[in-house]
Amino acid sequence: MDEEKYKARAERMITRWAGQRITVNRETTDEGDVMRHAPPALGEFSEQGGLYIEPAKALPILAECEVLVVGGGPSGLAAALAARRAGADTILLERFGCFGGVITTVGMETLAWYRYEGTVESEGIGVEMERRAAQMGGAIKWPYNDSQCLDADFFKVVADHLVREAGIRPILHCLAVDVIFDGDSQRLKGIVTESKSGRQVILANRIIDCTGDADIAHLAGASYRKTPKDKMLGVTTVFNASGVDKARFLQYTEEQPATYADWSRTWDQETTGKEDVLRSPYLDKEFDEARRLGVIPQNTTNLGGSWSALTEAGEATNLNLAHQNGIDCTDVMDLTKAEMQGRQEALYALMALKKVVPGFENAKLRNFGMTLGTRDSRKIIGRYNLTGDDVRNQAKFEDSVGIFPEFIDGYNVLILPSTGRYFEVPYGCMVPLEVDNLLVAGRCVAGDMVSHAAMRNMMACTVTGQGAGVAAAVSLQQQTTTANVDIALVQAELARQGVRLH
Repeated sequence: MDEEKYKARAERMITRWAGQRITVNRETTDEGDVMRHAPPALGEFSEQGGLYIEPAKALPILAECEVLVVGGGPSGLAAALAARRAGADTILLERFGCFGGVITTVGMETLAWYRYEGTVESEGIGVEMERRAAQMGGAIKWPYNDSQCLDADFFKVVADHLVREAGIRPILHCLAVDVIFDGDSQRLKGIVTESKSGRQVILANRIIDCTGDADIAHLAGASYRKTPKDKMLGVTTVFNASGVDKARFLQYTEEQPATYADWSRTWDQETTGKEDVLRSPYLDKEFDEARRLGVIPQNTTNLGGSWSALTEAGEATNLNLAHQNGIDCTDVMDLTKAEMQGRQEALYALMALKKVVPGFENAKLRNFGMTLGTRDSRKIIGRYNLTGDDVRNQAKFEDSVGIFPEFIDGYNVLILPSTGRYFEVPYGCMVPLEVDNLLVAGRCVAGDMVSHAAMRNMMACTVTGQGAGVAAAVSLQQQTTTANVDIALVQAELARQGVRLH
């Protein structure tokens, strides 16, 4: 008996030294098992200071799949749906408790607010998501064109429906924190995750980075660039209000019509001229009046922007009015500061609306977005790096995975695609140089600042997402890597899925 106890004790010690935590059932009661984990193995601090060295750990495998999509926003949903429809066993991993990304966690309702008359659309999964939301009763018309405003909360249900219908394997509340390579090769084999279930591994034949910040590419050692912090696009705290008199507010907007020329009132904005006369759901001078009246502090200089959907119940959603610059959204301390300051700025914006905008007199805060709206961080260095000339001059590519309208919004450039111009999106902008079996989709694809001002938009993210999902699945069928996949076969599958390539 003593020998058995000694053996069990020795096994527990060896497991602890290996970094594994083991669960020990201490006793069973009517209210459940009383349990504890063995404490972790001891690490050490480096002699140089500022670093803690973790001990080696044996991690359990959570799941295995053919295609793993990390990030469940517009690009991730499109990638997972496309890969599954092309026949691949697909997992969609998301750090929050819902899919939808910027739509559902930030509250940005508009996949395609740029869609004025004359726009040539991309088709594909992005447009399908918009139409499905409308069919399910989760969308209403955008104020000044035929685009849809998605109900941000209801889109969580729309996304769930799309995921279940396609047979995608969902994992929520799970964060990717490291990568695993296939031996000493440049090919990815999986990721390490952190969640309430602990530190675990997901193995995959192909991985698609749809994190928005190129987190997986960064962890894997792929090269990328970051815009200087003082030039980065700002972050936004989106909020919603209730108690709005819809009729009274709409009357005010008709009596005080705003156009895109008004966007240039507070910064030097480049347009083609055709944008300037188009109506825009924009509020700006109202905040100057609120400052003049002493309703809000004089230093609230970043208030102003767009409103969106108005419900019959008096809800004004997607109030995109509180902005902050100089925030690096890959820096946790910057994010902390911006979240807290953004909520205060949003409350100042609401105070101003209540005082000076007819229809908002009795408005009150309904809710904030779950997280900041971010626009700018890492962009990979790809096989091909899109340029401002490409998106402005209807570029064509032999490896096109879809088209996107000539819509540029960022870095003081605003061009709307009302003349039908569009450019093709190359597969090469999703292919990192140093890592294989990894594709990157969404706003972190390769390109310069002006091309980023186009590709960061949600509908553009669905274009690269669908392209990456199909490419990953086709590469499996070909038994080749994502770097060497036959683009003609990728394009054939994309065409079968309804994508416009040229």
